[in-house]
Amino acid sequence: MNDHTHTDKTLQGNNKIESAIAALQQEPSQEMLAHVLTVIRRRMNEHGELIIAVDPSSAASGLQIQAIQTDDGRKWWAAFTSFDEELKGSGSVMSTFLTDMKQLFNSAITADNIQGIIINPWNRTIMLDKVLLRIILGEISI
Repeated sequence: MNDHTHTDKTLQGNNKIESAIAALQQEPSQEMLAHVLTVIRRRMNEHGELIIAVDPSSAASGLQIQAIQTDDGRKWWAAFTSFDEELKGSGSVMSTFLTDMKQLFNSAITADNIQGIIINPWNRTIMLDKVLLRIILGEISI
């Protein structure tokens, strides 16, 4: 088995996020959501990183994070906990970068044209809107 997380130390530990999201999907509750947010905050505070897909056609004007449009027409940035997660639903090869979670979350909060971040949009998914991102960053307490 080819596990890319062994080569990227900043992704090690993101499996805890995947496990917490899987538990939330099995048992949707406020308590499980709070647990997922806590796990993500811990990884952020450990300087964990996520994988983001960027739009290579925008290179001349600066890198643009690829957005996913949901059925309701809203746009979300996509981020992945591992290269395996990134590859699950993508029919095409994407240009990807590792990014610091805290930086990504702060950028998403200030971006006008997006609703938030979807972590692992193909599997073990959680949609973090700007309120949830502020909770993770410690700007809002629950």
